[in-house]
Parts: sequence; structure tokens; C-alpha cells
Amino acid sequence: MAESIPAVLDIEGLYQSTYREFLRLAYLLCGEITAAEDCVQDAFMRLADPRNKLREPRAASAYLRACIVNRSRSAHRRKQSARRYLPQLLQSDLPGADVEVVGASRDSALRKAVDSLPRRQREVIVLRFWAGMGTRQVAECLGLSEGTVKTCSHRALVALEESMEGYL
Repeated sequence: MAESIPAVLDIEGLYQSTYREFLRLAYLLCGEITAAEDCVQDAFMRLADPRNKLREPRAASAYLRACIVNRSRSAHRRKQSARRYLPQLLQSDLPGADVEVVGASRDSALRKAVDSLPRRQREVIVLRFWAGMGTRQVAECLGLSEGTVKTCSHRALVALEESMEGYL
């Protein structure tokens, strides 16, 4: 009886076809392009690690997405710690490095409004509306129930609407 040969994961092909999508997701979660690049690179490095054996190669995208979400949480925690302990640096009048990437003032205000949301609401909004995932996919990615995803989404949208009143 011949054993079935598991499908081989084409990491390079996956990288080429999904890097921009994952970079955008990570940027929306982290708020900084360098942190986003680090998140995506780390996710692909974890996937390429020989000790990581995915049972199902088709799950590679979901695995990468979950790695990016988890890594962005860590990056966001570090960013909040820096704000707490280095307030004089954050009160600088110099524009941030992401100004060129974000562009228009409305987009910048939206970025700040999303960034000010609680972690779970921010993750749900980014995954639902920027990554285009459905409620079920977001729930699976974040390990939440669909009802929790819907509640977080509703509360986040209400908060964003209030924050963006002057821009709408």
C-alpha cells in the first residue's frame, strides 16, 4: 500500500502572490510600515521554519494571517509602552514617517481613529473592512464567536463615526 505524498508548500510562490495583501493587513493593524514589514517577514519566516509542519498546505494563508495578527498585537503593545514612557518624543511637531504612505488628512484621521479603538475592535474592523474577510473568517482568525465579531464591529463603527464627524 503506497502512502499518499503530502502536497509541498510553495513558500516562494505564496510570498510573491500574497505579500502586498499581507503587508497592507499588517500596516492597518500596526499603523507603521516598518512594523508591518517586520510582521509579514516574521510570519513567512515562521512558515518556512522546518520545525513548523503544516498538516494542510492550503491552510498556509490562514496561518500567515494569524501570525500577522499576533505579531501586530505585540507591535501595538510596544508602541503603547513607548507612548507611555517616552511622551516627549511623541509630542514632536515633526510629521511621522507614515504621512507619505497614508496621504490625505482624512485618511490620516481615520488611521488615528482606528488606532485609538480597543485592540479587539481594531482587529475586527481591519480584518472585516480592509482585508475583506467575512464575519465567520474574522471569528476563526481571532478565535471569537461570530456574535462577538458582530458586536465588536458595531461598537467600533459607532466609535469611528463619532471620531470622524468633522471629516464626513
